[in-house]
Amino acid sequence: MSTTARRSRLRLNPKLFAVAVIASLVLGALLGYIAKQTGAAWLATTLETIGSIFTKLLTFTVLPLIFTAIVVGINSLRGLGGGRVAARLGGKTALWFAITSLIAVAIGLAVGTLVQPGRGLVIEPDPDKLQAIGEKTEGSWWDLITGLVPSNLISAFAEGETLQVVFVALVIGAATYSLGEKAAPFVEFSKAAFEVIQRVLGWIIRLAPLGTLGLIGNAVASYGNEFFAPLLTLIGSTYVACALVLFVVYPLLLGLVAKVSPVRFFAKAWNVLQFAFVSRSSSASLPLTRQTAQDLGVPPSYANFAVPLATTTKMDGCAAIYPAVGSIFIANLFGIGLGPVQYLTIVAVAVFGAIATAGVTGWFTMLTLTTAALGFPAEVVATGIAVAYAVDPIMDMVRTATNVAGQIVVPTVVARSEGLLDDEVLARPSTPLVDSAEELART
Repeated sequence: MSTTARRSRLRLNPKLFAVAVIASLVLGALLGYIAKQTGAAWLATTLETIGSIFTKLLTFTVLPLIFTAIVVGINSLRGLGGGRVAARLGGKTALWFAITSLIAVAIGLAVGTLVQPGRGLVIEPDPDKLQAIGEKTEGSWWDLITGLVPSNLISAFAEGETLQVVFVALVIGAATYSLGEKAAPFVEFSKAAFEVIQRVLGWIIRLAPLGTLGLIGNAVASYGNEFFAPLLTLIGSTYVACALVLFVVYPLLLGLVAKVSPVRFFAKAWNVLQFAFVSRSSSASLPLTRQTAQDLGVPPSYANFAVPLATTTKMDGCAAIYPAVGSIFIANLFGIGLGPVQYLTIVAVAVFGAIATAGVTGWFTMLTLTTAALGFPAEVVATGIAVAYAVDPIMDMVRTATNVAGQIVVPTVVARSEGLLDDEVLARPSTPLVDSAEELART
């Protein structure tokens, strides 16, 4: 068997994996129900052990993932210059990325605040950790600022101070960026370390069906059917917030700013939105996304720059809406109160965090970064994410469709503002899906 064939057999099939996670959710709930009804302590203990091991595996990747993602992301911004026109287009693109992210995270927070996903069920972590979080959420801006700086570099990692790790990463990322070639070896090391962590995380994620079985089973054994309502509210909040951005915010921006009919936009973008919804991959949708932007009149030269950049940076579903909703879900799940300082922190991470982690942005990185900025301990972050992962395939479909729509809308708006949008191309029928699919296959 060839090396290519062996690799193809080892590659994870997203559809089968999603089915396996959902099946594990059902099976875990059934085993948890049996354990609760029969009083089978051995079964409850087994489920708890499985879930605990999976959570611990996720926990040890949190801090190095945050650190390397920020350092690598900041340095990836180096290649955005080049000429006055390019600089102006790049600046406008980044500005609209920030504006739409601000709107998206505000909607995510509004929906999350109204629905309060996760409320009604409190998982009890280490009481000392909860007390520390409570002190942070009730503190002032001054307390937040003074708590950012670690006594030394090692203590931030050794003591699991996620907020301090974020601060250290931002400082080191800025320093390496300013040093340029002198810091290239360290940046390359950080890139390699990030890839290593991603690979390890990928291996751990392959255990998600087993982890889901243990976590959901233990939750049902401990709390009964009450555990399903929080998950349903998480799913519902994510879909409602994404739908508001996808079908209200984007059409308004297109109609009022880009002077593009929302009906024409969806007529041309529907194929790629369907593909994104099913594939759950912005990267796999890239050729279709780029072609759709060009069908809307965006010049190919600008589309070839803006769309790939947006694919790794512009993720309103994963990097703005979901971190807001997910943070509220995790806070409610552990009985953590969030105040104005924490809500502003969520907004700041959504607007600036995606830019700071350009090229490595994803829902896991952004939710981890957001909850870290809120001061949640690594074990609380990992446990909350692991619980949410049980229903993640369902949410990821609408998140990805929202991501891809934003990756088309922003270049269209910017092109119109620069007088580059071709109205003749905009008025033409869209490129057949089969042509774009062939391009996708070549890519």
